Amino acid sequence: MKTIAKIGILLALTGSLLTSCTGQYYVTTRPAEPYYVRPASPYANAVWVDGEWIWSGGRYAYVGGHWERPHGGRAWVRGRWVSGPRGYAWRRGYWR
Repeated sequence: MKTIAKIGILLALTGSLLTSCTGQYYVTTRPAEPYYVRPASPYANAVWVDGEWIWSGGRYAYVGGHWERPHGGRAWVRGRWVSGPRGYAWRRGYWR
């Protein structure tokens, strides 16, 4: 029974390790950001979080921005395209 428990723990740790790995997906040309109208702020002090590019189906797909509540005095840093030796990759935005 202890062996089964150890195997279960090992599989759980391995699975969590593999799901935390994020890959860099490169494209030769950066996709154009779609134009859309930002909706009005739903409440006072709302922070606009810019849209992001996600890797889906073998290509980058755009996910529109949204409003969020402030994160304890932190500021949203917009995601950006970075150039590398294999092309362009998207670096996600984050709270700083």
